[in-house]
Amino acid sequence: MEIGQSVVFTIPILGGIPVTTTVVVTWIIMIILTIASLIVTRGWKLVPTGVQNFVETIVDGLNSFTKDALGEYWSSFAPYLGTVALYLILANTIDLFGLTPPTKDLSATSALAIMSIIVVIIASVKARGIKGYAKSFFEPMPINFPMKVLDMFTRPLSLAARLFGNITAAFIIMDLISKVAPIVVPAIFSIYFDLFDGALQMVVFVFLTMLYIEEAVE
Repeated sequence: MEIGQSVVFTIPILGGIPVTTTVVVTWIIMIILTIASLIVTRGWKLVPTGVQNFVETIVDGLNSFTKDALGEYWSSFAPYLGTVALYLILANTIDLFGLTPPTKDLSATSALAIMSIIVVIIASVKARGIKGYAKSFFEPMPINFPMKVLDMFTRPLSLAARLFGNITAAFIIMDLISKVAPIVVPAIFSIYFDLFDGALQMVVFVFLTMLYIEEAVE
């Protein structure tokens, strides 16, 4: 059982840049999403049918949910939330295909969390302006300033740690089950730990990010 990320190869520049399994699997996910988007959106018609109808239903559902939460600002953030959702659903469940989930690496989940908090900051500046955003650190009382600054660090930390912890725990449990139980048993538990839990962690991450954006634009 391997918890850490191994180096797949090293780029021979700047003294050698190690490329880990996290980076390689992330590249694979990017390629899958790019090819899938090109195939799915090819030959779309004005009146949707088949796959187009299915995809548009999902997109409309996400847009509607985001619009209800973020109001007039929804269109600026729905694409980001949808992209993160697609990445996470693949990253969290790719263990089913024998690849190491990149979200089992704290550096990957930290990068996602930092990206989300940057988006939250952009949302706040867009809604309040730079002066309004700076003023929000002192509301409702100036004494809240230290807590507001601390909150900027605890939010990405909680997002990263929650996603990393749950995916790593599921990976360890599945590895232990596969070593001590018959073949059929791991397959049954995989439905929960690889599929359900992976999808659940995606929903939690995206929902919390949306909640932080909603708070920022209020």
